[in-house]
Amino acid sequence: MLTMMKKCLSLAVLLVALSARANDGVLYVNGNHLVPVQETDIALTKEVLTISLCDDGYAQVDVQYVLTNRGQEKTVTMGFEAGAPYNDEAPFSPQGIHPYISDFTVVMNDQQLSYMNAVVRTQYDVDCDFLPLNLQRWKSYDEVKMRNGDELPNNSMLYDTALDSLIDFAYAYYFVARFKPGQNTIHHTYRYLTSYGVGRTFEVPYWLKPAMRWANQQIDDFTLHIQAKNTAKHFFVEDSIFAQSSFVVTEGVGKIKKTRHYDDLFVEIALRNGTVTWHAENFRPKADMNIQSAERLHYDDFKLGTFYDRSDRYLPGSFVLEEDHSAEQRRILANLPFANRGYVFKDKKLQQYYSQFFWYMPDPSWKADTHDFTPREWHLINGR
Repeated sequence: MLTMMKKCLSLAVLLVALSARANDGVLYVNGNHLVPVQETDIALTKEVLTISLCDDGYAQVDVQYVLTNRGQEKTVTMGFEAGAPYNDEAPFSPQGIHPYISDFTVVMNDQQLSYMNAVVRTQYDVDCDFLPLNLQRWKSYDEVKMRNGDELPNNSMLYDTALDSLIDFAYAYYFVARFKPGQNTIHHTYRYLTSYGVGRTFEVPYWLKPAMRWANQQIDDFTLHIQAKNTAKHFFVEDSIFAQSSFVVTEGVGKIKKTRHYDDLFVEIALRNGTVTWHAENFRPKADMNIQSAERLHYDDFKLGTFYDRSDRYLPGSFVLEEDHSAEQRRILANLPFANRGYVFKDKKLQQYYSQFFWYMPDPSWKADTHDFTPREWHLINGR
């Protein structure tokens, strides 16, 4: 789970950095790599990071680490900062518990560890120390609605009433780890709400660079799994981060290709009940990962019936039924939920139409079982 923890950058802050705090999206939280407060003896030997994209708008993170202590037995404070939500109305938690993180667990050397929470200052590239803020001095958006007659910028900041200054804050999750000489294992999990915005149904930012804070300044053996279990997902990641090797479909049905969008190159992936895997040795991440739904890559295609995410949180315009749609357009949209699941159309026109989309993966074994269709999908099918 070390990858889940950013260099003490908040889970939510990553999205803030990516979206430049624009008002076209909601940032709930982002994943981070587990980091030590300070470390010179312990090397990150192996990491297996699994990110599962779910249909309820959440991502499940599971990380397994092997760390090698090259010195004597020692204790290290480690954890991550989960940045405060942005453009969201979640109440401030003085206890340091993030409103959109759940099921946080840490098992070290087969022993479950307890963890602590705190409200801390987020300083981005400055090494974190998990030092709790004095909340008698720093006030939340909920406590100070107005400042000098103006509203506070947003609820992801704290205000010092004495110095009239603002800071970004985060919710810290941290624990004390006792490292024996030689190899140690940590298994770390948590669940969090993915962000979304204009042009993206879901966004899963995840900090990889904090791995450089361990003694070897790399991950000797790194494996990334991205899963879409019992669902379909269409997303992309930045090619530059993963140029060292290639993604491979290791389970289920999937497609992978390189896609250029303006001046940037991405790895575009379509999955249905499957897993893609990336593996590298001596991995030294120079940037952080962002798994983002693929609408933005095809925003200018203007084709009716593009892929949509079944979470029903935010839907592209080409999913929505309009009053001026023709009978043929309505027929295309009515069959979109079936195409999403890989239905092989007997109607040649429909089969030809949907075959133009990268995300469409015919599945002759799917027998049009509609038990998991959402209310919005039924609205399309029923033409309203």
